[in-house]
Amino acid sequence: MPRLSLIVIARNEEASIGRCLRSAYFADEMVVVDNGSTDKTVEIARSLGANVVQTPDWPGFGPQKNRALDAAAGDWVLSLDADEWIEPPLADLIRKTIADPGAADGYEMPRRSRFCGEVVRHSGWWPDYVTRLWRRGRGRFADVPVHERVIVEGRVGRLRLPIEHEAIVDLADANDKASRYAAAAATELSAQGRRSSRLKAIVRAMAAFLRTFIWRAGFLDGATGFRVARYNSDYTYRKWSLLAEANKRAGAREISR
Repeated sequence: MPRLSLIVIARNEEASIGRCLRSAYFADEMVVVDNGSTDKTVEIARSLGANVVQTPDWPGFGPQKNRALDAAAGDWVLSLDADEWIEPPLADLIRKTIADPGAADGYEMPRRSRFCGEVVRHSGWWPDYVTRLWRRGRGRFADVPVHERVIVEGRVGRLRLPIEHEAIVDLADANDKASRYAAAAATELSAQGRRSSRLKAIVRAMAAFLRTFIWRAGFLDGATGFRVARYNSDYTYRKWSLLAEANKRAGAREISR
């Protein structure tokens, strides 16, 4: 039977890391790369048998997940976020898949997300296919600070059962994540030479709301769909507004030279 490594990155995830690790009970090893947790994340992970690697710096989501990948030794790698977990049927399917001599080099699967405890069935959040299982040596995360994805060399198959995801716990969590992800995305856009302004930020935010709530049928999720659309709009506005500020600072530096 091929050996399977579970990899997870974490920071202050004591409320969810236990559920995540326990759900992958069948993994031959669990690697958790922690970035300065001040709660019980590390203690919980170690108590469940995980190999915890602590890093003082934060290079971005892609590079951090590649650190976890580099620490894994299994023939196959399963990557989960700390706020994700798998149910027994998917666990059984993963075990059968990696035992198949004709298996593909990687597999994507749908992700079922929750916003404030409610499952999001539309809004572009479902089925949200993500590649999370691959042969070690055949896949690696894109070296980007946010919205990282796995790039697989070879054939990618699809598993029908979903990963479960507690995307947003409450409105405070929504505000925190929108702020952190927007800052990382704005930094990446600035490095790419992209330009923005306050007006562009407003227009893009409005478009994000309409795309989520109307075009992607978020309205079918009722109040939850409205909250998701508002969250996407808020994140979008912050991202492009922060980029506009970065552009202005860069312009000021050029003038002062």
